[in-house]
Amino acid sequence: MPEVEVGKVSDFFAKPVVAGIQLTGTLRVGDRIHIKGHTTDLELIVESIQIERVDIIEGKPGDAIGIKVPDRVRPGDAVYKVAE
Repeated sequence: MPEVEVGKVSDFFAKPVVAGIQLTGTLRVGDRIHIKGHTTDLELIVESIQIERVDIIEGKPGDAIGIKVPDRVRPGDAVYKVAE
């Protein structure tokens, strides 16, 4: 499936397991994403997006968002939206 880069991981928080992502594209709740880096390779469906602890439905380019992730990610990892 084709993938389009929509951002980069900027932060990682262990409790709760959340990735901070700086968006360069649009990301919505329900989108399938692929986070890839030197030691990271995760695919997941975005279940929630927050900006400053407020739930939103869609993040736009330039937004700094937080999403829950199932495992550790690292700053600099690329975030791709998987086209269905």
